Order: sequence, then structure tokens, then C-alpha cells
Amino acid sequence: MTAVREHATAVPPMWPTGYVVAARKQETPDTVTLMLRPAGNPIEPPRPGQFTMLYAFGVGEVPVSVSGCGGEALVQTIRAVGAVTRALCAAEPGDMIGVRGPFGTDWQVNGADGRDMVVVAGGIGLAPLRPVLLAALARRQGRVVLLVGARSPGELIFPRELETWRRRGADVRVIVDQADVGWDGRVGLVTELIKEAVADPARTAAFVCGPEIMMRLSAQALADAGVPAGEIRVSLERNMRCGAALCGHCQLGPLLLCRDGPVVSYAEAAPLLAIREL
Repeated sequence: MTAVREHATAVPPMWPTGYVVAARKQETPDTVTLMLRPAGNPIEPPRPGQFTMLYAFGVGEVPVSVSGCGGEALVQTIRAVGAVTRALCAAEPGDMIGVRGPFGTDWQVNGADGRDMVVVAGGIGLAPLRPVLLAALARRQGRVVLLVGARSPGELIFPRELETWRRRGADVRVIVDQADVGWDGRVGLVTELIKEAVADPARTAAFVCGPEIMMRLSAQALADAGVPAGEIRVSLERNMRCGAALCGHCQLGPLLLCRDGPVVSYAEAAPLLAIREL
């Protein structure tokens, strides 16, 4: 059995394949991280920033960014916001989930080698950025600055990993919109941290993910700090259904985001971020 798994052929992105929940971690009251292992042939290993389509049997399918990948295992962090994501978040070890993918563009982490990296995350936007941090710390080239914003301390995901990343050399700064009892960190918006985080804008690559208004304001703040718009990458989200640019639901201006995104440069995204999803 082991030899078969080691030489398993990856299925095409549009073909659904079964993955078993190997582990489950409750991040916040409404957010869960699942580790998934293939029950048969796996999908191709996703690149940082790509997403999969996850299927809860009998309920439906949704796009979810990959928050980690090791060998054939997938790590996916899911917030319960609808019927499908609630069903996925309720999955327990041993349960089966359908997976298609991977789809979309990636963060192009390799293109940032030798540059300072400023990673700006809002809420669950830290999940798609987690592979960027892991790749950057593995390379240990240039400064790695992580700016994390959340509505409250209780909504921070990966809190133990934040400390691990600090010990590994990342400059991790956290801010929340509203403090609670015991919080002694900063209070405010993540955009307030950007100017002080950019040391050498000409040799900085920035990665931004979170609510759309947060990305728009953060990308603009990075540009105002001198970071070239082409070196600022954002992860856009629209109503992705097919994953292959066939149905058209994810269209944003000239882009079909399941194919041309989700990661695009701010130079390309700036005029599009003003377009609200219907």
C-alpha cells in the first residue's frame, strides 16, 4: 500500500477526488482548520495562494484557499458562513470530503527572493498567507514582517504559530479593532502598522489578504510608503463556482478570478477593487 501511495498519479484539476479528515483544529468559534489526506489519487500539490473546491457530500461545494501543503496532505482553514462551510467545519476525523483543484494563480513567492517581505493579513486572510510565511522563513533571505489585524483577540487564528514565527526570525506585529480583558497589545487598524514596517520600499515585496476594504486600504498604504504597485500582491475573491473560468460567476472587469486570480498585482487590481460584488 505504501509503494502505491508514493507513486500515485495526481488527478486532473476538474476531477473530484476523495480526501479523509486526518485532524481537526478549532481556531475560533466559527473557524476550523482541517488536515486532509487523499483516500485515492491526490490532486497536484498546490502552490502558495492557490485554492481548491471542497465538497461537503449532500450539501454543496465552495472554494477554499489552501493554508498548508505537505506531501499529499492538504491543510485548509474554513470559516462557517453558509450551509456548505458549516458542514465542512463540522467534519470530524475519518469523515470524507470531496476535493477538486488546485486552481488559480499563486503568490509568486520565488519572485521575492532576496527582497524584504511585508505580509499584511486581515482576519482569516492569514490562512492563504500562511504558506508565504513558511516559505519565507525556510529561505531566511531579507526581512520578513508579518502584520496581522483582527476584530478582537479571540478572532486571531494560528496564535501559537505567531509566536513560533517570531522565534524563527519574523517581525510579527498584531493589532485588533477592539481589545478585551487581558489584551495589552495595540488597538486599531492593521493599516496603521504599514508605514513603520517598510524599511526599504524599493526592495520590498508585499502580500495582502483579508476583507476587500482592508486590502484596498492596505495596498494603497503600501504604495504611499513607496512600495512599487507591481510588487504588491492581493488575493481577490468573487463568486467562484466552476474553478476553470467556464461559468463566468467570478468575473471582475476583464478578469475571471478562478483563472486569472485570485492573486493579482495591485497595479492590475487597483481599478477593479472599486467594483462591488453583486
